[in-house]
Amino acid sequence: MLIQTAVFYFFAGILVLSALAMITVRNPVHAVLFLVLAFFTSAAIWLLLEAEFLGITLVLVYVGAVMVLFLFVVMMLDINLAKMRAGFARHLPVGLVVGAVMAAEMIVILNTPAFDLARPRLKAADYSNTRELGELLFTEYVYPFEIAGVILLVAIVAAITLTLRKRVRTRSQSPARQVNVDRKDRVRLVSMDSE
Repeated sequence: MLIQTAVFYFFAGILVLSALAMITVRNPVHAVLFLVLAFFTSAAIWLLLEAEFLGITLVLVYVGAVMVLFLFVVMMLDINLAKMRAGFARHLPVGLVVGAVMAAEMIVILNTPAFDLARPRLKAADYSNTRELGELLFTEYVYPFEIAGVILLVAIVAAITLTLRKRVRTRSQSPARQVNVDRKDRVRLVSMDSE
């Protein structure tokens, strides 16, 4: 077995275990942290497959920005864990069927010759996967790329809307009421004898 194959299976094992832990832990903050671990191991697999740009982008964009946003949203929302876990047993058979179908699809795809890790991939000296990815992204896949950007924008607006709801115990000031007051309503002059 090649060292690359052993390292691939090592990171793939950590990725699968962190993904399972992400969906089984009870604390939402711990689930987000397991998702961060899954992103880091996915980035390591991208680096192993010589897609350095995708690996670094995964760490910078998802771990650096998106996961921080997820963490803030999870910590700001009042999540009722008992209510979330109530329908778990009812939806478990459907989840197992969907998981089995996805696992079968991945096994079929990974057994194709394109995913043969033992076969050496020789590239030219001036090959740049970043340039090739950019050419594909902005020519052939420009519309899906723009649609993904719109979906991310909608997700950010939805997260902000969820956190800015009206809370009962929050104290806030109204600038309009502060501007429209008279001095006599706020200040009372008291005359006192000097001592």
